[in-house]
Amino acid sequence: MKLVTFELLGLAVGEPRLGALEGDTIIELSGTMQTAIAGGARALKELRREANSRRTLHASSAVRLLAPLPRPARNIFCVGKNYREHAKEFDSSGFDASAGKDPIPDYPIFFTKASTTVIGPRVPIPGHLDPTHSVDYEGELAVIIGAGGLHISRAEAMSHVFGYTMINDVTSRTLQSRHRQWFVGKNIDGFCPMGPCIITADEVPRMDELRLQTRVNGELRQDALVAQLIFDIPTLIETLSATMTLESGDIIATGTCAGVGIGFKPPKFLKAGDHVSVTIEPIGTLQNEVA
Repeated sequence: MKLVTFELLGLAVGEPRLGALEGDTIIELSGTMQTAIAGGARALKELRREANSRRTLHASSAVRLLAPLPRPARNIFCVGKNYREHAKEFDSSGFDASAGKDPIPDYPIFFTKASTTVIGPRVPIPGHLDPTHSVDYEGELAVIIGAGGLHISRAEAMSHVFGYTMINDVTSRTLQSRHRQWFVGKNIDGFCPMGPCIITADEVPRMDELRLQTRVNGELRQDALVAQLIFDIPTLIETLSATMTLESGDIIATGTCAGVGIGFKPPKFLKAGDHVSVTIEPIGTLQNEVA
């Protein structure tokens, strides 16, 4: 099931609504994305029953898709250097403040993005807010936690996954390097496009077949299998929950692959008017223009 958060066009004040995406049609559902996630299997069963009744339908042209979780309750948990080739390109880019050590981490590297960074599909990325003009893209698969918990084992981890979406971990590379810690460069307002939907975990039985691709102005820049993650999803969930309680609706961005802008010589930073698209099928494509 593909779940979306949307608002109707033409309304003076649009209230976010929950829907099921089927082709070019959105079936309006009861509740919110957060209540759907928190409700677990029982809520999902009821939403499927409601979708099958097809009570209220909207053409995709009549709605505006928002980020699936427009304002997450907590910061997004992000993972750095989680594909080998990206870890190497970052190490040799000149922007890695920790360069000189082994570029492949022994343990997952976590940082967070604030909820204020989140924007929806087709919303302009405010690149003009980066005073250093070093805006870069990072397409990523994101995991949505369903049932939270503490001390979740690898064996149990996937049963705590509600579904998946995509983010673009937009970054100011100069700020990331200058501050020797990634938070400032990663947390500019609007620097986390998310969407277009959350696909429920039961619709993705083979994680190893998912392919992440990022294009800039139609040019393929990133292309890798999610199976190439250094630290897989069960490891990330186990590691985070070893010391903190994961909560329903938490988002874990699993890391980006090689092909980011700083991997080129000279770097290919984003500029106003550039179009960035992140694709992972069967989730779909997340598209944004740079402003």
